[in-house]
Amino acid sequence: MERSLVLIKPDAMQRRLAGIIISRLEEQGLKLVALRMLHMDRALAEQHYAIHADKPFFEDLIKYITSTPIIASVFEGDGAVEAIRKIMGATDPAQAEPGTIRGDFGLDIQRNAVHGSDSIETAEKEIKLFFAGDEIFDY
Repeated sequence: MERSLVLIKPDAMQRRLAGIIISRLEEQGLKLVALRMLHMDRALAEQHYAIHADKPFFEDLIKYITSTPIIASVFEGDGAVEAIRKIMGATDPAQAEPGTIRGDFGLDIQRNAVHGSDSIETAEKEIKLFFAGDEIFDY
């Protein structure tokens, strides 16, 4: 079984979309195995978005993701990483299909409601940033 990190971002939290987003993932057969609400600090944000550190939008990204509490979660299922990417839709909501999370709820490329791991390797690293092993449940 694959696992993937899903973050419900500040724009979705402010618009009270967390339950809808979690439901959409569960409705597609993915199992929620970890859940945590947190206010991401700068250090964690910089670790999580380290791949973008040299990009011009990095500082805005850090300010955005640390602006309000978020929900970090882990979903599990066959092909979870790819399934979640499909359910989320394209990173840019303007290009995301209707019926996807970003297509329905994303505002712009940064405020696109959710983050999901882009590969199995990335998922393993990201999950460890947000959850200790005993915070992820097998059931």
